[in-house]
Amino acid sequence: MLRKLAAAALVLGAPLVAAPAARGAAPADCFDRSAPSTYEESRIDTPALPGGVQVPAALVEAGGFTSYVDRLRAELCRARSVAAADRLLKQRGEQLWRAAVDRAQGRLWQGTIERYDDRPLYWTRLIGTRDLRQWRPSFAVPEPARAGLLRTFEYAARGLTTKDFPARPGVTRLLVSGFDPYQLNNEIRRSNPSGAAALQLDGVTVKANGRTIRIETVALPVTWSGFDAGIVEDAFGPHLTASAPRRADLIMTISQGLRGTMNIEQWAGAWRGGNPDNNNEGTPEPVPPAAGWPQPSPQPEFIETTLPYQAMISAGTTPWPVRLNPQICEWAAGDRPTGPVTCKTTGPTPGSQAQSGGGGNYLSNESMYRSNRLRLALGATDVPGGHLHISALVYPADPLVLIDQAFAADRAQTIEQTMALVKAAGAAVAR
Repeated sequence: MLRKLAAAALVLGAPLVAAPAARGAAPADCFDRSAPSTYEESRIDTPALPGGVQVPAALVEAGGFTSYVDRLRAELCRARSVAAADRLLKQRGEQLWRAAVDRAQGRLWQGTIERYDDRPLYWTRLIGTRDLRQWRPSFAVPEPARAGLLRTFEYAARGLTTKDFPARPGVTRLLVSGFDPYQLNNEIRRSNPSGAAALQLDGVTVKANGRTIRIETVALPVTWSGFDAGIVEDAFGPHLTASAPRRADLIMTISQGLRGTMNIEQWAGAWRGGNPDNNNEGTPEPVPPAAGWPQPSPQPEFIETTLPYQAMISAGTTPWPVRLNPQICEWAAGDRPTGPVTCKTTGPTPGSQAQSGGGGNYLSNESMYRSNRLRLALGATDVPGGHLHISALVYPADPLVLIDQAFAADRAQTIEQTMALVKAAGAAVAR
């Protein structure tokens, strides 16, 4: 049953979401606002539509995170060393992730927007990374040190540093990832139900078949550079090694896909199509190896799901149909990337080269490919893994409306079904 929605509509021009005066704001000389930021971070300043307000600021305020932004800025300006800043950023990043999870799961009443909304976390975290790039303290911060600080904050604020699987017997451990909003150039109001589902699922414990199922989640960026830096492997790898005391029993990557269907992708392909990411970057090329992590040799062109897809399909979740998607697209051996592409549903041709998995060749496909490439390289062949594409969202027709009852209900249904499918997968491996 859908949980009660907090509000029927939130309009961008309403006083409800106007940003208040800064509390405890940092001194002006602590940040150089002329310093470069990423293309993704530049969207923070997306102008308001006539009659409305800036969407990013409105969402941060509606989620109750404006004071978090102000506090982090003030604390950065009081930091006296890179080491002190690193400790601060880990602490505040984890605090942001936990607050977003607690708000999503109803333990923290904060803000005015309904609790299924992932966008306040996204924009708050993005403001934090922009502030870090433009932070100019009284001491020197070499660029490698700044990159380390950004990694510390990102990993903490995405849930990578707070995984807490019980070590006791009788526990089935599920590690699941969702994604940030994307395609924001065309629709700044975008949410991502996979990231919202991750917030709903993090730390959740359920019972099935006489066992306890524990779910832990992370949120992945929609950036090729983030994947190149190894965030997928860093998220899943520590929970796939044979020596890990809290080794995962199932891994699943989740992303938004086509409208009106839930697709369990049968295949992931070793090719990234290069469609623009949140930084408007992308280059068609094979999926690169991950530094510091083992890789299968040779690299597989396709990796097949080992998720318990029949149990997920048979679970009878609603409202969207659930199916296994067997499609792949391939080049004949030696034809990549300029030769003719063949798409089929009968599996890869021996010796062929991947052009796309069932879910395409964007970051969703790559999240499945990277996590399962690592799973195979680490010898975790007994751990099921794969990808779930969930239904896309439809936004309010009025561009000044941030959220209305129809949008909220549609997103909530999709998230609830996603949660049920993850739990069904967990129950299937808990036998």
